[in-house]
Amino acid sequence: MEYLFSVVLTVHILAAVSVIGLVLVQHGKGADMGAAFGSGSSGSLFGATGSANFLSRATAVLATLFFVTSLSLAYLASSAPKTTGSVMEDAVRSAPVPAPPSGGVEQGKVPANPDSKAKDIPR
Repeated sequence: MEYLFSVVLTVHILAAVSVIGLVLVQHGKGADMGAAFGSGSSGSLFGATGSANFLSRATAVLATLFFVTSLSLAYLASSAPKTTGSVMEDAVRSAPVPAPPSGGVEQGKVPANPDSKAKDIPR
């Protein structure tokens, strides 16, 4: 199962990078007006309208492949065997915190240094 996950993940990454590249290569809608007046696109490998049609179809195929691999990765990840037990079982067991004395701070006790300004702070 791990091998299949690696293969699907590799295809997924390649499809994502290819879709990004194809989208960046395509011309926007504003480039169509320039092509109509002979901007040189008619002498391209695919003809005047062939490159746009080919690039849009290739983008659609790769986008479909991207979505299929996305769903496949989600299925493979959810069908992976779950580990048994709880996360809390591995938690560090700490000693209980001792309770403060019930009497609290003794009244009238003076700090060790009489010049200290911390007379109101209990120790």
